[in-house]
Amino acid sequence: MAHRKFTDRDGHDWEIRVRSRDEWAFEPVGENPSRARVARSPGYEKDPYELSREELQRLLDSAPPPSDRSVKSPFKD
Repeated sequence: MAHRKFTDRDGHDWEIRVRSRDEWAFEPVGENPSRARVARSPGYEKDPYELSREELQRLLDSAPPPSDRSVKSPFKD
């Protein structure tokens, strides 16, 4: 299955990968400085190609930004 490419309102390019029935991954491509995000898929559609740019933007906006790992690893000296 091909992955849908999507340009957000800021002009950044994303590739949408269907991970499961409930989860879609938005991965940055090209010059996009953002980090990957995971969003809940809409219950009414299984294929990202069937959604409008506005619907994809809402999904991206609803995806929580990845948190920075600020906790030190207990395995490091």
